[in-house]
Amino acid sequence: MNVIIWNCRGASKPSFKKRVRELVQNHNPAILVVMETRVGGDRAREITNLLPFDEAIHTDATSYAGGLWVLWNADRVDITLLSSTEHEIHAKVKVRFTNVSWLLSAVYASPRNAERQILWKNLMNVAELHNLPWVIAGDFNEPLLSEDKFGGRSVSVNRSLLFKECLDKCKMLDFGFAGPRFTWTNRREVQALI
Repeated sequence: MNVIIWNCRGASKPSFKKRVRELVQNHNPAILVVMETRVGGDRAREITNLLPFDEAIHTDATSYAGGLWVLWNADRVDITLLSSTEHEIHAKVKVRFTNVSWLLSAVYASPRNAERQILWKNLMNVAELHNLPWVIAGDFNEPLLSEDKFGGRSVSVNRSLLFKECLDKCKMLDFGFAGPRFTWTNRREVQALI
């Protein structure tokens, strides 16, 4: 079963629906998590109703920032929402026609440090409340190591330690990634890239 996690940086772009269809055609995901949609409310439902998924959970974007969606095909998985905030969705996933169930936490952490600290505490609380296999996926907006960032201010050791404490208490393992190490730029000249 494939699960795709995508920081799309805007789901109202004309190319968004086309890209989702390409992802579905090429990878056949049962679940698609979309972060930083920048769309919420009725507009989010309008867009997800046009996508090749049966069901969806949305969190609202805040002033054209954030937004988190979990989309799935009901013939392959049954997803039950457990809780959500504007930065996280926690759901129980039951794979159809099996006895396999697991917890999915989709995360799009705020760029604001104080709100990330609340998210870390929420994740640590979830870790204490269940014993299912757990997949936490998303954008934590916090580099753990200095190698995780290029340019700009140096990585805050204190904030990284708080993030590491969350990772440890939740028993998280980084599965890594495929593709370029850095996928976002601030559209500056090479010497000023972040």
